[in-house]
Amino acid sequence: MIDLRRLHMLRLVHQFGTVTSAAEAMHLTPSAVSHHLRELARELKVPLLEPQGRKVRLTPAAHLLIEHADGLLARWEETLADLESHRAGVAGPLRMCGFTTAVGGLIAPAAGALLREDPGLAVEIRECDTDEAMGLLAAGETDIAVIEPTPDAPPPGDPRFDREPLLEEALDLIVPGGHPLALRPGVSLEDAAGEAWISVHPEACAHHQQVMAYCAAAGFTPRISHHATTWSVIWALVANGLGVSLVPRLAGGPSDQPVVRVPLTGDGVPKRRVLTCVRRGSRGHPLIVRALGALHDAVPDRCTRMAA
Repeated sequence: MIDLRRLHMLRLVHQFGTVTSAAEAMHLTPSAVSHHLRELARELKVPLLEPQGRKVRLTPAAHLLIEHADGLLARWEETLADLESHRAGVAGPLRMCGFTTAVGGLIAPAAGALLREDPGLAVEIRECDTDEAMGLLAAGETDIAVIEPTPDAPPPGDPRFDREPLLEEALDLIVPGGHPLALRPGVSLEDAAGEAWISVHPEACAHHQQVMAYCAAAGFTPRISHHATTWSVIWALVANGLGVSLVPRLAGGPSDQPVVRVPLTGDGVPKRRVLTCVRRGSRGHPLIVRALGALHDAVPDRCTRMAA
């Protein structure tokens, strides 16, 4: 009999490139992971790892095993979901994670609704970027990741994950109260070409690069005068007349700040898609079914719900 945990360890070594990183993801010591992988190789009677400088690489036999392991692990998730369906009084824990605005605008309201229905339910929420969320999901550290997909995260067609669309949201221009653009029902991005701009810090998330790309498509390079790492700081900078910014519909700021959200109009209005992601085979788990339904119900009217 093969220990599925060892298959999972091998998968993480392949993902992270080192035994040490895989061990950190599973909260184990590198020696423990190495021991399990040696035992797996002994049971299968094939070498699985070979040294490559300071890292290790998987042997051809290990790559073949991983191709089958993805299907086995997905079937195991389906088995757990079926078993959970027969268990009465499901109490969790239900673990969800997502990027900042997803936590504030979707995950927190969904978790609140679930707790009002079932006060005994244990819920755990973590705020993180999409790359970290996919790592947590792969490592079994979370059950649902709410993500903004990029070309690389998660990799298209990754057999470990099951993704479904949740919403599509437009991005709005925010300007100080009293700004000439604040009086208009809608503006084009080009209307703000001459403004000072406030952006999320480039190292905080992908939003800065997206803003630069949107403005380039509109025919100008924004003059970035200030950077911040939180939406509340961006709101404060805009409110005090230090510039304008581009924000997603899920993002909000303090209600007492004199900031006006102006919808963008015309061709090519910037939009982003938000997805839910679970481990393949786990979407039928009763708690995950409930949580996904709560996330869909939490989508605000200013965003567009997307059918699965």
